[in-house]
Amino acid sequence: MRLKESLDAATARLTAEQVPSPRMNAELLLRFVLNCDRAYLFAHPERELPAEESTRYESALAERARGVPAQYITGHQEFWGMDLLVTPAVLIPRPETEHVVEAVLDSVGRALLPAEDLAARQKLQIVDVGTGSGAIALALAKELPQAEIVAVDISPAALEIARANAIRHQLESRIHFREGNLLDAFAPETLDFIVSNPPYVGESEEDTVQLEVRKFEPRNAVFAGPRGTEVIERLIPQAKATLKTGGWLIMEISGSIAEEVKKLLAGWEEVSLKPDLQSIPRVAIARKPKESAH
Repeated sequence: MRLKESLDAATARLTAEQVPSPRMNAELLLRFVLNCDRAYLFAHPERELPAEESTRYESALAERARGVPAQYITGHQEFWGMDLLVTPAVLIPRPETEHVVEAVLDSVGRALLPAEDLAARQKLQIVDVGTGSGAIALALAKELPQAEIVAVDISPAALEIARANAIRHQLESRIHFREGNLLDAFAPETLDFIVSNPPYVGESEEDTVQLEVRKFEPRNAVFAGPRGTEVIERLIPQAKATLKTGGWLIMEISGSIAEEVKKLLAGWEEVSLKPDLQSIPRVAIARKPKESAH
């Protein structure tokens, strides 16, 4: 079968299977099989697909039709201009999480003021809690050469992927990877920034989550517990203990828990919720006050 015919047939199949964005998925998977860019597909519509490529394309389409995310089929996802490896061991990095990176970069300027603090903060101490694929840690390492970054995850399999991504982007010397549960391993008042995309979906909301997320992405990276705030409830007091005075806690959240998170941050300074492009509260930002009990 020719390339254009294969693509049209795949689009029709994915449409019938009710896969979102069927044409985009059909193109993405064909580009994966052929190891080519989008322009190639349109420049060579008459090219015949040999049996081996047709078989691989059929296999990829079958996986997508049963709900497997395209990123797990191709093994790749872009984040912050970087091509990241992803497997079912890690949450697929999403564009919304780039708002977390933006919030950190915005807050770094304030963290380094006034000028007399510069000498004391030659190396910002940043911890990415629940690093998964390493997306946030890698983006921050790319943007903040002065920072010392530790990426923590409870999953050894996730840390393996994160390390591989750091090596791919030549950032392995800039990020320390550590297996651990939240901030258990960190000493009091040693960190400038704690950043996290924690599990924040409540099990009570499970029916509202996309089927492919529920079925294929790591459950403990999506669901926090019955209410959705269980992990954040543990993270906030640990962050207050381990941050330096004036340090920042920046977390991805959802609109359904935004008000509860604000309550949990009572007593912190400069608390704000940053919306995403759909105007949904997406990032919670808070600064450790000068007077704080640990």
